[in-house]
Amino acid sequence: MTSKRLDPARTALLFFDMLNGHVKKNDPATKARYAPVIAAAVRLLEAARRAGVVVMHAAADHRPDNATSAHLVTDTDNRLRPLAPRERKPVIAAGTWEAQVIDELKAQPQDYMIPKFRWSAFHQTYLDLALRNRNIDTLVIAGGSTDVGVASTAYAARDMDYNLVIVSDACTSPEEDNHRQFMKRIFPRMARVRTAAQVLGMLAG
Repeated sequence: MTSKRLDPARTALLFFDMLNGHVKKNDPATKARYAPVIAAAVRLLEAARRAGVVVMHAAADHRPDNATSAHLVTDTDNRLRPLAPRERKPVIAAGTWEAQVIDELKAQPQDYMIPKFRWSAFHQTYLDLALRNRNIDTLVIAGGSTDVGVASTAYAARDMDYNLVIVSDACTSPEEDNHRQFMKRIFPRMARVRTAAQVLGMLAG
């Protein structure tokens, strides 16, 4: 194993929650934040397909009645806002336009769709089974939010002994300071943090 290259046969590219409901909001700030992330993700996807890297999409797949969502006692919501009265509608409901992968990263028949119900893409999903069945030991992660689902998945992957590459400019969070903190002070302890351009070089190398 080398830190300077990726073996396509032992690597999977995982897009986390790159879904219409998160990415395609009718909100200028969200659109501006995701524009460079989508561009970087598209470059990753194209390179992965050329190299024969397995592509996976971890996607929220909650029941419309919110019965598969977490209902925890916390101080705030994910964005540190005071909790409103309990909402019964999930952020992303299965079977809706919001739950579909964005067109720019459109899944192909050979790709893996990983329905998930919690922050981690590993929690009670078949992700680990799919990776081990193909002898994949390295996971390249892109998507959002950096400090929520990407982080939770990275922690789980690390504890399951997967090598990780976190693509810094293909991940995002509404709080830029949280994104920077994870990329600079947390993820380097468990992963290789690289830009999309660097990952392309690692695949080509």
